[in-house]
Amino acid sequence: MRVLIDECLPRKLKRELSEHDAKTVAEMGWTGIKNGALLRLMAEQFDAFITIDQNMQYQQNLQNAPLGIILLSAFSNRIEDLLPLVPRLRAVLPTLQAGMIVRIAINEIPPEDK
Repeated sequence: MRVLIDECLPRKLKRELSEHDAKTVAEMGWTGIKNGALLRLMAEQFDAFITIDQNMQYQQNLQNAPLGIILLSAFSNRIEDLLPLVPRLRAVLPTLQAGMIVRIAINEIPPEDK
C-alpha cells in the first residue's frame, strides 16, 4: 500500500511501516501545503494518509476522498506516544479503502495490545 505520513507526525513513524511504500510529506516536498491542496496532490500517488490532525475530518469532505484516511489520537505526536498505536495501524492499513476514515486512539487499544 502507498502511504503518506503527515508532516505533523514524526518521520520515525515511517520505519514502523516498512511493509508498505511509505513516504512523508517532507520527502514529497509538500511541507506547508494546506489540507485541501494536499488531498488533491496525494490522491494521485497514495492509497492512505496518516495524520494526527483531528480537525481535518471537519475541515475537508473526506468521505469522497480518493484514498483512505487514518487519524491517530495519542497523548502527543512524539514517536514514544505513537508506538502503542502501531499494531492497530498495521492491522487497519491492508483493509483501508478510498473514502474510509479510521480513528485509532490510545484509549481504544485492547489491554492485551498496550
